[in-house]
Amino acid sequence: MLFDTHAHLNFNAYKDDVDEVIKRTLDNEVWMINVGSQYSTSKRAVEIAERYPEGVYAAVGLHPVHLETGLVKIKDDPEEIQFKTTEEDFDAKMYKELAKSKKVVAIGEVGLDYYWRPKTRIRIEEFKKKQKDILLKQLDLAKELDLPVIFHCRMAHNELIDLLKGYGVIKGVIHCFTGDQEQAEEYLKMGLYLGFNGIIFKMDLDEVIRKSPLDRILLETDCPYLTPPQREGRNEPIYVKYVADKISKIKNIEIEKLNNITTHNAKKLFRI
Repeated sequence: MLFDTHAHLNFNAYKDDVDEVIKRTLDNEVWMINVGSQYSTSKRAVEIAERYPEGVYAAVGLHPVHLETGLVKIKDDPEEIQFKTTEEDFDAKMYKELAKSKKVVAIGEVGLDYYWRPKTRIRIEEFKKKQKDILLKQLDLAKELDLPVIFHCRMAHNELIDLLKGYGVIKGVIHCFTGDQEQAEEYLKMGLYLGFNGIIFKMDLDEVIRKSPLDRILLETDCPYLTPPQREGRNEPIYVKYVADKISKIKNIEIEKLNNITTHNAKKLFRI
């Protein structure tokens, strides 16, 4: 069994065949968490999860790129299609209502993203402050609901580390980890997990993976993005097996052992 801890079957890329994809995934003994990026996709993740007795779960949250800042315009980039939807302010009551579902196992994905940002120094500081303020509100919600957090972080690891150190104890995973060894160790010291997906075929993260404790690693796809090189087109949860295979080779352990431990890690963190 494998566990894709970060999928987006709630996105438009699967609007015509989501149940077919899920059936194929479950038939291949892969479980999944569909992760929200704003209210609409969070709601859809919950609705999808509630159609299945087991193996399909949801996370709800507001991704930093969907945050209404009024300070930066997202460019029309085909590689950023998940960000073409409307921006919104964070409404804790609305997300708390979604999280009442027993299928919601985390708050996410939330965090910091400094990839798209304003041009001037003053606006950049306002932009960063807004992201941090909303992240703190979502951490408060996670703490209130006693749920782990799925963190998104792009070009902001040091600032996220500082924010989390100041916040206090929080359970969760750094999704799609792309930081360096020192940053990985800081997250691990805080008790967080590191999530690895198809990005490991594009970036050299071998040493970070090699040095990360096996009991703190989670597998993910981030589908429909980051398709492993063994496949073409849209990514799917069943392709998490390619991520597992590469990590097992990097850590020089049997694939069955890796699958069992990372699945146990997922069930432990998300209390499934």
